[in-house]
Order: sequence, then structure tokens, then C-alpha cells
Amino acid sequence: MAPPTLSSPTPTLTLTPEPLTPSAFSSFGTAITSPLPRTTTKPPPPSTLQTLHPVPVLANQNTALKYSPISPLDDHYMTAPCPSGRASSARMTMFSCFPRPLRVNPDQKAIFDVRILERHPFTTQTFAPLDLSSQSTTGPHGNAEPFYLVIVAPSLTGTTAQATTAAGKVVTVANPPDLSRVRAFVARGGQAVTYAAGTWHAPMVVVGDRRVDFLVVQFVNGVDSEDCQEVVFGEGIGVEVDREGELGAGEVVKARL
Repeated sequence: MAPPTLSSPTPTLTLTPEPLTPSAFSSFGTAITSPLPRTTTKPPPPSTLQTLHPVPVLANQNTALKYSPISPLDDHYMTAPCPSGRASSARMTMFSCFPRPLRVNPDQKAIFDVRILERHPFTTQTFAPLDLSSQSTTGPHGNAEPFYLVIVAPSLTGTTAQATTAAGKVVTVANPPDLSRVRAFVARGGQAVTYAAGTWHAPMVVVGDRRVDFLVVQFVNGVDSEDCQEVVFGEGIGVEVDREGELGAGEVVKARL
């Protein structure tokens, strides 16, 4: 079923994505990344483990570091509770996400237009990319590696909004997204992301020359309106993607079409 369209006007926003870091993303969920540099090939000395967060313990005959916990795995179907009262179960899936088309504006800036947001009101949802960090010089432009955008919005908690279905029926959306406060983050190959239960977010947005496969972990109960809620809206919100260079650590998004 097609998601309803919000009746309220869409604000005009052009977002510059920011790096995905635990502190910047904390109000929307969990940004997951290794505390170690990508070039580290040996376990660090035990005396230095207290400097890492979360603090790991040695495992696998001292050949591995175990960090726990790193991200919540929340199931609120029965504690919230969900309207149907139907119990949930853990679900692990895979999404193969292909590069999104980008619009070029009059200033020759590449823009990804945000037109839909979704949320999972009773469960966290974790996206972990597979094999992305090994994809160097993958495309005809020699991009460093594909990357993905994490686009989120806070809820207008305790309020409602009107939306119209494809059949013309007016419906009420509880705790709708605050479209004036949409944010965008850049995630690299060594990063995963967990959306907190109820966080409004865009479907995954891959930028680059290749697809990215994601392992996705969440709870579901098989009731569509309880597992996933979606809204669409008109023009106005775009994420700027710089096409003139490559994406570097800590930099603004840079990619090529």
C-alpha cells in the first residue's frame, strides 16, 4: 500500500551532510564504528584497553577484542504495547541497495531529494554494510569507496498531522516527523548504524558507482502498520552531494556521478 502524503507544506531545506559520529547521532540512535584505526593488525597491549570505548576484553585466545554492548536491540511490541497485541520475533535480512540518482541544480550541485521517511515504532533497526570497506577505486571515476547517507528527523512527539492516501482518504499520523529539523550524515564502509525505535529516517541512500549490501537486524510481528510506518511529502528537502572530489575521513560528502 502506498504511504500517505502529509498535508502540511514541506519546508525548503538544503542539507550539507555531516560525518556520522556517536555523539552527533546519539539523539537518533547509535553510530557503530570500531574504536581502532582501520590499519591496526594486532591486538593493542592490555594496558591500553581502558582507553577504548566501550572498554573491550581479550577473547579468542588473546587474538581478538570483544566490545559489549555496542548497540541496543530493543523490542517494544509487548511493552509499549502495539495495538494488535501480536508478539514479535527477531528478523535478520539483507538489502542490496543500488546507487541513487542525483539531481543537478542550477548551481551544478548534485542533490538527493528526500521525499519519504519511515519509522519502526516498536523496534530498533540496525544496518551493517557488507564488504563495502574493501571497495577501493571501484568505479570509472576512481572513487575511494562507495558510501551511504543516513537521513533522519526527530518526531513531533505528542502531536498529530493530517495525511491523504492514494485513494483520497484523510488519515491521522501520530508523532509525525519534524521536517524542519531533518539531518543528514555520511557513513563510511567501517560504520554501521542503529535507528532507535520510532526514529523517522529515509530508506538507505547509497552514493557512488556500486551497490552496497546491508545486513539488517530488527524485530517484526507481521502487522504492516506496526512493523513500518511511512509518509511522503512534496519537494523542498534536498541533501547536497559534492561531485568534485572523493570522500575523505571527516570531510563533507564528496562523490562523483
